[in-house]
Amino acid sequence: MTPIEDAEIGSVVVVGTGLIGTSIALALRQRDVRVFLADRDAGAVRLARELGAGEDWTGEQRVDIAVVAVPPQFVAQQLLDLQKRDSARFYTDVASVKALPLAQAAQLGCDLTTYVAGHPLAGRERSGPAAARADLFLGRPWAYCPTDEASPQAVDAVERLISLCGGNAVRLDATEHDRAVAVVSHAPHVTAAAVAARLAEASETALGLSGQGVRDVTRIAASDPALWTGILEGNALPVAEVLEALVADLSAAAGSLRALAGDGAAMGQVTDLLSRGVRGTGRIPGKHGGPARTYAVVQVLIGDRPGELARLVQAAGETGVNIEDIRLEHATGLELGAAELYVRPEAAETLTEGLRERGWQVPS
Repeated sequence: MTPIEDAEIGSVVVVGTGLIGTSIALALRQRDVRVFLADRDAGAVRLARELGAGEDWTGEQRVDIAVVAVPPQFVAQQLLDLQKRDSARFYTDVASVKALPLAQAAQLGCDLTTYVAGHPLAGRERSGPAAARADLFLGRPWAYCPTDEASPQAVDAVERLISLCGGNAVRLDATEHDRAVAVVSHAPHVTAAAVAARLAEASETALGLSGQGVRDVTRIAASDPALWTGILEGNALPVAEVLEALVADLSAAAGSLRALAGDGAAMGQVTDLLSRGVRGTGRIPGKHGGPARTYAVVQVLIGDRPGELARLVQAAGETGVNIEDIRLEHATGLELGAAELYVRPEAAETLTEGLRERGWQVPS
């Protein structure tokens, strides 16, 4: 194998061929890294292999890095098993909580000099190897949390792994990581699930009136409950603290609404919550991790037919305007929808006129 001191990685074993593990394998294969695959689910390994993610691992091949892609509560034991077999020179994981695996690894007596905990902040509401993508991590934050015991060589190796997968390496403390993801990932998931749970009891009339807004709010609630139960269990206290603050805001808003009774002054807390929400969304990083931008939205009516979206994008390209983002909203009961094209404000008029000239319906 090529010396790791040169930050080169020639071989990797991925233990756990779900969405994240298989996506890592696919990304590494595109960079000509030899990848071995292992999972207690033989079917998952077979599918990942058929997707071109790598080859079966017999346990005999020693690699540069072992990537542990299992739920948080199983990371430490899997790490110990791999280290006992001297499976790799260095080790990392991809669990979405970090303090728990590190504490358990220390308790089990794992070699922390060769282990650097990691967490790529990328995913989809779908799970399993069939949902994997080689470009899943491109430009996405990838947290890694070296302990004081971790060797510089181990840290270098994990940084190189992140680079090979296209991620943006973010170094931070494990406790800081867990509190951060509680705010930006774990508590929002529980919140989305709570909203979606109301839909399970909603009338058919209410569901028939649903639009893109409720889809946006509840999209992540479609993720695997068993997987998320393990994640939340591993980061219970930080998530609980965020949810308690959220409940306080919602309770205050509910109290104001109940007390409204024609008294507009009672809406102060509701208005404050909505205003803080606007400020919060404005702080979410924009494209490529840069500052959030304000875009103009050009809405175009589009038929629900094969090739329509491709024709629209081609037409937009002919106007010379760059499309920053696209969202689709379907009309209930009609084979028609609206494509919302997000562009720089100064380009909106050019795009609107160009599309109309090319026969597209752009509402005023």
